[in-house]
Amino acid sequence: MTALLETATEPASDRPEAPALGTVAHTLLAMRGIWHDHVEVYDLAGRPLAEDPLAGSPGSAPFDNLVYVDFDGERWIQTNVTFRGRPLASKTFSGRLVDGVLRFDQLGPGAPQHIGTGAGPGTLFLNACRVADSWSRYLEPDVVTLLSPNERTRVTLLYRGGEAIRTLRAHGTRLAPTADKRVPWDPRGPEGDVHERRTVTHAFERQD
Repeated sequence: MTALLETATEPASDRPEAPALGTVAHTLLAMRGIWHDHVEVYDLAGRPLAEDPLAGSPGSAPFDNLVYVDFDGERWIQTNVTFRGRPLASKTFSGRLVDGVLRFDQLGPGAPQHIGTGAGPGTLFLNACRVADSWSRYLEPDVVTLLSPNERTRVTLLYRGGEAIRTLRAHGTRLAPTADKRVPWDPRGPEGDVHERRTVTHAFERQD
């Protein structure tokens, strides 16, 4: 996997070494660019689902996202744009590297602090950093893994009401090595900022 990361979109000599930054930073650097994610949803037995009503962003399945990823060694920002299988929607997330760990900006009311941790080179584990009462309402940890410089997966398990509900698997293919401009066929249009105002989720919020 280390060799895989050194063949990413820029020479290894142009990037900080993994031991100095940790594998989180190294993996985020290797994931910069524009990705096409094809997303499928399954029940707990692994049977495909056509609807995903309890997700943080509910809708039909499968569906496809454009994923714009920026990381400068400290600041991370990502925008997901749905372009197939569901109505056009975009979500923007951001965070900062602190002591080698990615710390998300506040996701929304009641949301615990979320972090991105390393599971060796090429793998990120995204989840809340501590147990919180909001876990009884919503929890969706993600594992993102680089399979090659231009291929990755994201796998998650959704919990609602304290119970496991379904799984999700996204297969990503890199379209461009940088995310400095929209792809020409972005459903938002080819012009304009890649990233939008940070998304606020209400999935963690008390409903009573």
